[in-house]
Amino acid sequence: MSEQSDNSPPNPPAQKPSGSAGGEPRRSNFGSMTMILVLIAIAIAFFSYSTSPSNYGTTVPYSFFFEHLKSGKVKSVTVHGEILTGDWDKIPEEKPPGLTGTLAAKFNTVLPPMLMHNQQLNNELTRQGVLYNNVPTSVSTGTEMLLWILMPVGLILIMWNMMRRSSDPFSSGGMMGGFVRSQARRFEKSEHSTTFNEVAGLKSAKQDLQEVVEFLKTPKRFTRLGAKIPKGVLLVGPPGTGKTLLARATAGEAGVPFFSINGSEFIQMFVGVGATRVRDLFKTAREASPCIIFIDEIDAVGRVRGAGVGGGHDEREQTLNQILSEMDGFQQGDTVIVLAATNRSDVLDPALLRPGRFDRHVTVDLPAKEGRLGILKVHTRKVPMADDVNLESIAKTTMGFSGAELEKLVNEAALKAAREEKRAVEMSDFRYAYDIVTMGVPRDEIMDKKEKTLTAWHEAGHAVLAWAQEGMDPVHKVSIVPRGRTLGVTQLMPESEINNLGERILKARIVMTMGGRAAEKMKFNEYSAGAQGDISQATQIARRMVASWGMSEVIGPVAFRQSEEHPFLGKEMHTYREFSEETTRQIDIEVQRIIKEAEQSAIKLLTQYRDKLEALVDALLESEDLEREAVEKILGERPVAAAKE
Repeated sequence: MSEQSDNSPPNPPAQKPSGSAGGEPRRSNFGSMTMILVLIAIAIAFFSYSTSPSNYGTTVPYSFFFEHLKSGKVKSVTVHGEILTGDWDKIPEEKPPGLTGTLAAKFNTVLPPMLMHNQQLNNELTRQGVLYNNVPTSVSTGTEMLLWILMPVGLILIMWNMMRRSSDPFSSGGMMGGFVRSQARRFEKSEHSTTFNEVAGLKSAKQDLQEVVEFLKTPKRFTRLGAKIPKGVLLVGPPGTGKTLLARATAGEAGVPFFSINGSEFIQMFVGVGATRVRDLFKTAREASPCIIFIDEIDAVGRVRGAGVGGGHDEREQTLNQILSEMDGFQQGDTVIVLAATNRSDVLDPALLRPGRFDRHVTVDLPAKEGRLGILKVHTRKVPMADDVNLESIAKTTMGFSGAELEKLVNEAALKAAREEKRAVEMSDFRYAYDIVTMGVPRDEIMDKKEKTLTAWHEAGHAVLAWAQEGMDPVHKVSIVPRGRTLGVTQLMPESEINNLGERILKARIVMTMGGRAAEKMKFNEYSAGAQGDISQATQIARRMVASWGMSEVIGPVAFRQSEEHPFLGKEMHTYREFSEETTRQIDIEVQRIIKEAEQSAIKLLTQYRDKLEALVDALLESEDLEREAVEKILGERPVAAAKE
């Protein structure tokens, strides 16, 4: 470890590598040991002083006892509630039914309920002159002694626990100790620690975090000039982009302990437990500083306050308040960096994002082509690949894939090659894996001829309109093999990374989306329910064009908010509009106009290229799957207007 600032605490000795965030000294077990000793004493007293009447001599049936009582063979009896014990004056020669051993000089029997106060038994005992005794059964000797010992000892232990926990009702001592301890897992630096070299892509994110690494390594370099490193760094990005991996790599680069916990692990049914777990985590982190605390999915506990029911007594809000307080409580010498990850930064409480807390935001976005190539190289290090595998081509065709999806792509390709007992993974395996990731596993069902023809016309309509329109991406694949919840699919593959779309391309996409429905109408003179997803997608694009992106001359450049949030996301408890009913009607009219015009354009283009459409349908019915090369061979060169970029 490099030098530290003078007011930074020294590095603690290595502790347990993972599990709880424990780094505290071992607490005294006096209370637990005392309780165990008391229970042992009570057990000894109970078994020493309590005698069970059912173990008194030989157990005999009541009828056997009463018969020999009338014969004068009973010397004395004692009644213990429903149990009667006694001594034989003369041991009977015959044995009761079911008895295998010898008959002892003492016996016991159970008094039937109807005979417990039978006058006949009393009269017979008196007539025979049998000694009679009755023992009260409310409290036995052993039970009475147990109560006399338990009451004062129990009161002493209760008072002791109350005084011990008065400062913190959920302290790590006492009965709730293990329940309220922080659930964070601790990782120490080792030769297997993750570093930035193992994180492909994310170049800008790694540069933003490099300053955090430098501060943890050489804090004096910054503190001698009065600089303060941000206490909190928020990693924001879609799921699967590597936020957790990046945080672990930051700790590995700095060579400091790494405490990892999920935001949901703070929350429990009992109010106050989450706040206590936060205190325990930050206390342990201060003792292990310099270190990194990583809170994954912080939106589980850091959502905006005041949303929903419960108010200030809500467990989540109390936990959030404690996190805010702990981050403010860091001293200048506390070299503890809090990293947090979320894919919903819009629902976080503003108090978390203000300067002094999570005031530095690092965007971890979907990787670009070079980043995807690097991720593929990382995940294929141990995968034997055939000579025909081209990772650059795969990186180009996987636009929009996250790091997790690329990992799944490589794994699915390796699984397919293993099932077919290949020596290496081939390019065909990667194509199969691509279809699995994007479309799902093929279904076993077989479509009948009519449904298959309908699907072929539907998908061919999409493909022809993508080919015929200017600015549309090339068709990558057309398939009528049922996968997942779809009967067919048409995939487009962008030639370059696209971050912004114009009005013309958006309208062309709506036309292409309506192409399947238009082709069905042309061939069968009716619409099918299979176009439901297409209509929904086209409506969503058109509504955003009108109400959010200002692409309507009638509505103008005004954004009309139509809330789609839900209470569990930490936003409004109800949906409301900030515009009139008349504006709503105009928006609906504009959306309908855009979609109807797109449908008319789709019909016009499909009519113009009817021969191309039918040729593509025939090819789909024959082979079911058509790759880009086959589609381009059937459709030929793109029209001049469509080929313009």
